[in-house]
Amino acid sequence: MPTTPPSAIPPSATALPDLPDGAASARFTARERWTLAAASLWLVVGLQLDAFAHSTIPDLETFWTPWHAVMYSGIAACGLTLVWLLRSRLPQTVTYRSLLRATPSALRLPVIGMALLLVGGGIDTLWHNLFGIEKGLEIFFSPSHYLIIAGMVLVAAGPALMVASSASTVSATASATVPATPGRRLRGADAVLTTISAVLAAIPVHIYTGHASALEEPLLGTGDTDMSSFSLDAQMFHAYVGSTVVLLVPILLISRRWRLPVAAPTVLVAAPAFLICLVLGDAELWLPVTITAATAVVELVARALAPRLRALGPDQSWMVLGLAAPAVVWGAVLAVSTVTAGGPAWNLHMISGLLALVAFTGAGTAWLVRRVQPAGAAAQAEPARSTQAGSAQADRTQAERTPAEPAPTAP
Repeated sequence: MPTTPPSAIPPSATALPDLPDGAASARFTARERWTLAAASLWLVVGLQLDAFAHSTIPDLETFWTPWHAVMYSGIAACGLTLVWLLRSRLPQTVTYRSLLRATPSALRLPVIGMALLLVGGGIDTLWHNLFGIEKGLEIFFSPSHYLIIAGMVLVAAGPALMVASSASTVSATASATVPATPGRRLRGADAVLTTISAVLAAIPVHIYTGHASALEEPLLGTGDTDMSSFSLDAQMFHAYVGSTVVLLVPILLISRRWRLPVAAPTVLVAAPAFLICLVLGDAELWLPVTITAATAVVELVARALAPRLRALGPDQSWMVLGLAAPAVVWGAVLAVSTVTAGGPAWNLHMISGLLALVAFTGAGTAWLVRRVQPAGAAAQAEPARSTQAGSAQADRTQAERTPAEPAPTAP
């Protein structure tokens, strides 16, 4: 995919598309946003209960369980909420073309997510009846589960997308929609709702990557002196890399649209750290406590150094943070483990390599998420730069052709 700095993209390339019925159909009330957030919470809680049941009841052999009832009723709640949100925004006669044109941009991904949930849920029910219930590692590689997790992520992201859409304002001199510019500060309820939405969207991903996660339990090495390439120790390194990416992406995505609300990065790390450890892991509380404390320290230091970081440019400053934050957080985990769990079983070569690996992973993730643009936006950015360069050249040419005014003479 093409990479283009966000600052080089004209506002028209990133603006939310105007809808046929005007800006009003793209704006949402607080009641509408919080209703979808509540339905998403219901859905994700059902997933948490189901994950807990599968991890604690090894002989689970039926689809008809109370936690499945919570999860699938959450799917129904999200579906009904989306129908309620769309009812007043669609024309009376709904066709395929009008549905595509009139659906607000903020609801398109949640609607796609709902379709994935319905299809995935149907396939999951049929699969279990035909082939039985997945166990252990099989759970993480079920095709129907992929659809369900992807659908949950898209639906749970809906409230944050609605906040972004409702941030558009109607110009005082025209009826055109003027989108909020990147870097706008989120305040009050919008900041809380966006953070909650991001947490709810991230948790299903953390749950479904539990087979390769550094949040579930302390990963400190096996102590084997002869470690092969395909070993449990190598799998632990992969877990640190995977968790680094999954923890950073929601923070970086929010930073593309807004200034991060105070404590939002810490919450986006702490919530999955505690939930995954308590629900799926061995509940060694020192692990999520250490991760949360280290993240809070990183956020405080980053905010204190914000003026100096801004001098580097937005993308470069995030790459610096992406380089430093994972090494600090996971380094803190390894350091605290010397007191709580006997310390890591790896030698200096492995520990230094692990910290370098997560640091480079964080920097690469920050560069990719911050700079990758949709193909259409990148295509519009190139003519914009050409136009700006041409205008500057024309100004210089005109200045060269215009004779200089004579200096004023003394009376």
